[in-house]
Amino acid sequence: MTKRRVVITGIGAVTPLGLDAETTWKNIVAGKSGIGPLTRINADDFPAKVAAQINDFNPEEFMEKKEARKMDRFTQYAVAASIMAVKDSGLAIVDENAHRVGVWIGSGIGGMETFEQQFEVFQNRGYRRVSPFFVPMMIPDMAAGQVSIMLGAKGFNSCTVTACATGTNSIGDAFKVIQRGDADAMVTGGTEAPITKMAVAGFCANTALSTNPDPATASRPFDKNRDGFVMGEGAGIVVLEELEHAKARGAKIYAEVVGYAATGDAYHITAPAPGGEGGVRAMRMAIEDGGLNPEDIDYINAHGTSTDYNDKFETNAIKEVFGEHAYKLAVSSTKSMTGHLLGAAGGVEAIFTALAIRDSVLPPTINYETPDPECDLDYVVNQSRQGEIKAAISNSLGFGGHNATLAFKKYE
Repeated sequence: MTKRRVVITGIGAVTPLGLDAETTWKNIVAGKSGIGPLTRINADDFPAKVAAQINDFNPEEFMEKKEARKMDRFTQYAVAASIMAVKDSGLAIVDENAHRVGVWIGSGIGGMETFEQQFEVFQNRGYRRVSPFFVPMMIPDMAAGQVSIMLGAKGFNSCTVTACATGTNSIGDAFKVIQRGDADAMVTGGTEAPITKMAVAGFCANTALSTNPDPATASRPFDKNRDGFVMGEGAGIVVLEELEHAKARGAKIYAEVVGYAATGDAYHITAPAPGGEGGVRAMRMAIEDGGLNPEDIDYINAHGTSTDYNDKFETNAIKEVFGEHAYKLAVSSTKSMTGHLLGAAGGVEAIFTALAIRDSVLPPTINYETPDPECDLDYVVNQSRQGEIKAAISNSLGFGGHNATLAFKKYE
């Protein structure tokens, strides 16, 4: 069976660095940080003092106030990013094609804020005062559900929940839907709004979050003095389209998605497998799925969380997959600027990888000061640089031992 070719024709994002994809990307290329003091909840209650918050988002620019009130923040972000992505793609979703346009949007946690607020209502005032919208606001698939309703997209509709691999798995799964012929276009990515009391408490309790109180330097992937990730929020959504379908309507093409793989560590609930063994297999399989060789890859958007094990084992995995070529390709962690958007990370990082290919720019890993002898690759430290990218991969690794890799090519 001939695999149908799949391209990215639209992008949309809501991030700590901008309320749209191009503004976010401009700030990424400039090496600007979106991390600031933790203010959404009382930072005095937690050892973590900083976060990558979105402070000026207004959902009413994208939906009626009445509709916005029925959505948790994670769904609002997804709806906004999806509306922007579809507008950017120029794809008209009408009665004739609605059944061939699908939605696959994941969230690692879903409506945690709603859960906390409504539990408080239940404790203080009983079940009768709990919102009838509590369940549909909280469940992680509601981002995909609401986007489908808002856009009128009636095709393949799903939601992936694989912790921090969610966004990458979602795009990969949507890519396969188009590739095998079950849809002509998919609105896909990840969304997350985890800056809540319980989510921050949970990540502090398992010592995953940075306790560095300085927002400017708290997220420092691959640096010897890294001490944990910085919580972020937002959504990254792309429109994927079958190539001939996109060409027939004269769509602009950012990049081609050529490969995808997902693997399981079968090792530990939170720690990555030694040497990044699961990541090794995911990268190898995605590269092979894309009809590429390891030496074809010019750039890797790393998972790069700024935690001790992740950065070390991901570096090991890259060296295992690429051998000598590992030292010739560029690697960067844009989480140094966005923080870690959990289930949305793979969505925004897929956008960054596509834009890096479009603009021939290698985005930086900022806050890199002290080399770690165990992390010895070219991490594009502190400043972006020019460099043609013909092929690239983006990695995401999640609690539960989930590994996902997407492979992209410059569209020829």
